[in-house]
Amino acid sequence: MCAPYAVNLGVTLTVLSESCDDPAALVVPSSPVGAHTDLDAVRAFAAQCDVVTFDHEHVPQHILRALVDDGVRVHPGPDALANAQDKLVMRARLTQLGIPCPPWAAVDSIDQVEQFATEHGWPVVLKTPRGGYDGKGVLLAKSVAEASDWVDRLSGGEQLLIEQAVPFRRELAVLVARSPSGQAAVWPVVHTVQTDGICTEVIAPAADLDEELAGRLTRDALTIAAELGVTGVMAVEVFQIDDADGNSAYVVNELAMRPHNSGHWTMDGSVTSQFEQHLRAVLDLPLGDTRARSRWTVMGNVLGGDYPELYPTYRHLMARDPGLKIHMYGKDVRPGRKIGHVNVYGDDLLALRERAQHATDYLQGVITE
Repeated sequence: MCAPYAVNLGVTLTVLSESCDDPAALVVPSSPVGAHTDLDAVRAFAAQCDVVTFDHEHVPQHILRALVDDGVRVHPGPDALANAQDKLVMRARLTQLGIPCPPWAAVDSIDQVEQFATEHGWPVVLKTPRGGYDGKGVLLAKSVAEASDWVDRLSGGEQLLIEQAVPFRRELAVLVARSPSGQAAVWPVVHTVQTDGICTEVIAPAADLDEELAGRLTRDALTIAAELGVTGVMAVEVFQIDDADGNSAYVVNELAMRPHNSGHWTMDGSVTSQFEQHLRAVLDLPLGDTRARSRWTVMGNVLGGDYPELYPTYRHLMARDPGLKIHMYGKDVRPGRKIGHVNVYGDDLLALRERAQHATDYLQGVITE
């Protein structure tokens, strides 16, 4: 999704693709095939680039550090990216910075799980430190018995992140961009709606959000980006909670150091989209204006459903709702897979949510009219 913005900026993209028919390879002419885990392939790819960046956090650290040793400009760098790759590293660093987090610990035995739960109460949340997304690699455990299977699967030296299960009002996210020269910009705080661990809707800005809380969250996001040395776009996902005095507060849930699903609304709802901003940031260009274009923007995620052929589906939606912005990713349709999103914007939040919901339901085959 960076491709059209690269064209506008006169920037040539090269994408390391897993196969020649990857969605990115279909729109970016320079798309050599190779695995992000293959050092030789990544080195050959990086030799064609002025700057290397990412659309996921799974490139191994030894490959990232080899590129840096080769003199390649890598954004974000391996030290920053480690905080998005490993939840235990992230929790330790954020705690050191005084950023609000749920009570947490690293555990490798059921006795440690039970000790943590005795101190903080059941249920607890167990997370695999690496590789989890969209609800994968996360277990809400209400007892020792429910936690045992996960702990028993650990091999030598492996640990799990355990956290207190936080009762929260809703999930929020704030997107920040930072350049190598230290310029930073931040978008409005948004409300992310999750269904079965997958983001299905984003409301920008988050409705009825206390200005003081939004300001605190924004300042913390900028602090995280600066202290971790982030370059490019980063999403900070948080739980909005009530503190001990009943006041609104938050704790950080996850970090993502790349353009993120919570920022897809910016493609139509912001002066500068997250994808253009990411390019500006990693190339150390002046950053763009992050103000919203309208009072409200609603993004709805399109998940794979019963329609393998989407063209007649979105053709109907274009005719029914000309103001709807449809973004499809060129992915094979599989149930539950994110294959696109829709954006709508304007002044009536309820109407916008209804329009976005209708569009995503129709694309997924939930409704047929």
